[in-house]
Amino acid sequence: MKIFSVMLIIVIIVMFIIGNLIFISKHKHLLIILLSLEFMVLSVFLFMLLVLSYLHYNMYMLMLFLVFAVCEGALGLSILVSMIRTYGNDYFQSFNLL
Repeated sequence: MKIFSVMLIIVIIVMFIIGNLIFISKHKHLLIILLSLEFMVLSVFLFMLLVLSYLHYNMYMLMLFLVFAVCEGALGLSILVSMIRTYGNDYFQSFNLL
């Protein structure tokens, strides 16, 4: 059981690092950035689930984390839809920050 949890922690850390690498390297499309952020949120969720179940805590904090993750995803999708309706694509080059 101990080896399984260590391997699971290593997989979760690798998931988080891969999400960060995609977030850093693929900064051309907004959709890919949002998907990499959701991938990182999923890895943090799995880590919290593992730690809270190992410590035998209640899962209320996990439910609160999921509520914030869903709100973050809905906000990102609304920004993506408004950007596509305004500019016609999700490239960051066409989005003027000034």
